[in-house]
Amino acid sequence: MTPLPRYLTAALALSLMAASAQADSTENSLITAFSTITSLEDGWEPMEFPKIDRHSRYQLTDDDGEQVVKATTDNSASGLIARVSVEPGDSLILRWRWKVSNVYEQGNARKKEGDDYPARIYVAFEFEPDEAGFFERAKRKTVEVVFGEELPGNALNYIWANRLPVGEIIANPFTDTTMMVAVNSGVTNTGEWVTVERDIVADYRKAFDREPPKLVGVAIMSDSDNTGASATAWYGDVSLVKPD
Repeated sequence: MTPLPRYLTAALALSLMAASAQADSTENSLITAFSTITSLEDGWEPMEFPKIDRHSRYQLTDDDGEQVVKATTDNSASGLIARVSVEPGDSLILRWRWKVSNVYEQGNARKKEGDDYPARIYVAFEFEPDEAGFFERAKRKTVEVVFGEELPGNALNYIWANRLPVGEIIANPFTDTTMMVAVNSGVTNTGEWVTVERDIVADYRKAFDREPPKLVGVAIMSDSDNTGASATAWYGDVSLVKPD
């Protein structure tokens, strides 16, 4: 048997190592993997918003032999959320892979009318009343009474940005309790699978300049209600792991 060239051997070894790391990440994850479920109700539930009647569509599909979630958004907004209750500690690793068909011409993370993304990962934290002012607490209580659900506090949004440079963190144009983190940007890599890994604790400290409270949810979301655009996104397994 003819031995493989050295560069092919090295590439194969790296591929096997990456596959092994992803398998370990999925196995130890605090979130149910898309590749293992038979229904989107297995560990996930709809995340919808007041006054938004057009919802994005999510479905399980096969992509190159692996089960993923396909999201379709057309002048719409909604997500899928996995509820958790996790003390972040010193480090909390969020890892996922995603693919998008396109970004939005009118998308702009700095403006309300441009606050849409073909794909985002929404990380919600427990509300800290001691950190909020009187009017913020009163507003939240009113919303909770009307909609019958306790609202989360601060949030990190990892976005496939339309024009915001990769690495930038800015406040959402609607609320400074949500910080937008650009992990991909523009048309580069559209149509390709991209793997992202973030330390939520480190990002929260940088975004809010304090330690994070309890993590209460991780969601996927594809939206286009502000720009009126459309896109398709695919989400592979999203894993949440506490390092040993």
